Amino acid sequence: MDSFFSMLAEIRGKTIPTRLAARMNSPRGLLGGFVVIHLVFLVFAAVLSLRGEAFSDTFIYRDWALAGFNDANLTGGPSPWVYPILALIPMGLAAIAGPGPFFFLWVLLTTLLNGWAVLKLTDRGRRQEAIPAAWWWLVFVFLMGWLGFARVDGLTAPIVLVALVYGVTRPFVASVLLSVATWVKVWPAAVMLALFAVVRKRLHVVAAGIATTAVVVGLAAAVSAVPKLLNFLTQQGDRGMQLEATFTTPWLWLSVLGVGDSRMYMNTDINSMQVDGPGTALMSVLMQPLLLLAAAAVAGLTFWALHQGKLNGGVDRTELLLSGALTLVTAFIVFNKVGSPQFMVWLAPAVAVGLAHNWKEWRVPATMLIVIAVATYFIYPLFYDALSHNNPWMALVLTIRNVLLVVLFFWSARRLYSLGRKPSVVTAPAAKEH
Repeated sequence: MDSFFSMLAEIRGKTIPTRLAARMNSPRGLLGGFVVIHLVFLVFAAVLSLRGEAFSDTFIYRDWALAGFNDANLTGGPSPWVYPILALIPMGLAAIAGPGPFFFLWVLLTTLLNGWAVLKLTDRGRRQEAIPAAWWWLVFVFLMGWLGFARVDGLTAPIVLVALVYGVTRPFVASVLLSVATWVKVWPAAVMLALFAVVRKRLHVVAAGIATTAVVVGLAAAVSAVPKLLNFLTQQGDRGMQLEATFTTPWLWLSVLGVGDSRMYMNTDINSMQVDGPGTALMSVLMQPLLLLAAAAVAGLTFWALHQGKLNGGVDRTELLLSGALTLVTAFIVFNKVGSPQFMVWLAPAVAVGLAHNWKEWRVPATMLIVIAVATYFIYPLFYDALSHNNPWMALVLTIRNVLLVVLFFWSARRLYSLGRKPSVVTAPAAKEH
């Protein structure tokens, strides 16, 4: 991965010929890269849509939208209420012209949100030092492919990125965006917790969250969906250990090696590949409290780092927010019995904003995340069938990916600790915040 960061360093004008470096490290060059990368997905989506097809999870989203998000109109499979209620809005928008163009409109929505994120990250191209970070974001988006463009997660990631750019300078706006994103997919709540921990005006964060939730409840009441509002909290409560989850790794290898009764199987009710074997039922029950304990521990560490950092001469609250967000989001993945490959999308917003804020310090997680994205691409969509049929090589790739996630968690937790102990060592003069 040194070559990848050498390329990004060259974009900053160090070794590529000056004219090419200037072009790439300019708003026009970044716009060109954005257009090319997103055209790849838009053209593919247009071709499939013209044939009346969708792709990956958008088949399910389309069925939900056409059924009016009514379980009674569906013939098996997962319920649309497995997601928070605001996730149904982009599904409804994509279905506004009928089933044919659904997939194209879905990819177009994702493209527009990604464009918003790049504009905000670079302040519409005015933050020259943020352009390499935006290139990193585009490379990551491209590597994750349809895990970002055909899943709800791909809609929430750019919203979270924009919220992190607002961050400590405008916590009310950041909290509104994070609240909206949380009502689309739950994971941005981790970033909201980090925001609450580090900002001075915590009441603004709480007020924004309450106001946004009140609007959501009002929308639910308008469509008579209040009884289903919290269904997403219970829809997956009894699911087992998903194949790709970090803590599933031991049973993954027991299944691959044919040890005991361990096996892989498809849970058709929620469209998820899971692993069954000695102890998996107990571990499945334990994962929820483990996740809550991990989140509480990281939140406590973030509060401690803020307090200790102030005692040691001051702390960069933006840096603390980004480190806390990355640690909490990584905890949401590592200590989760669900390990869907699109979860890797969650990690990118904090890293992209971190690179724009302090390039040197954020190169390590950025490198790890590129490797994680490449490994995830091999897992899904390339060789998921082989993995689900006990292929040892793909099990090894998944194991490496999961180990990297654990390493990323400990790296970010250690950085949080360092920010409290010796803030001057791990922070640099912050770039201008917008």
